[in-house]
Amino acid sequence: MALSEKQIPMSVQVGDTLPERELTPDNVQLFLYNAALWNAHRIHFDEPYAREVEGYPGLVIAGPMLGDWLNQCVEEWLGDNGRLVSIEYSNRAASYIGETLVSGGSVIEVDPASGAVRIDVFIRNAAGEVVTPGVATAVLDT
Repeated sequence: MALSEKQIPMSVQVGDTLPERELTPDNVQLFLYNAALWNAHRIHFDEPYAREVEGYPGLVIAGPMLGDWLNQCVEEWLGDNGRLVSIEYSNRAASYIGETLVSGGSVIEVDPASGAVRIDVFIRNAAGEVVTPGVATAVLDT
């Protein structure tokens, strides 16, 4: 491969932030996501049940969907410049259909020798509360 054809690695520093993404799922997206996972918990598709039996204010967004959004946030930031190798997250509060959520993150550690990057990732609600914090590790192409 000629030098001009080599991929130039991303210039990444501690404190760099990932572009934030706004997410406003609807009933159809939530239903299809849970159907693909074979998740038949009624709080994700039966609004009267979610409200009257479980006491939620509306349909609950599935926790794994939030984790997938964190993955997407990192993958979009990396583009073709690296790969996501691990992610850990925790759902700390329920989120509901109709809410607009924001995903994002910031670089907390860079290892130039290996190309490894650790990233604090999050999903926060409109009130600014982080409902899903996590940490992702990516490896940049060299």
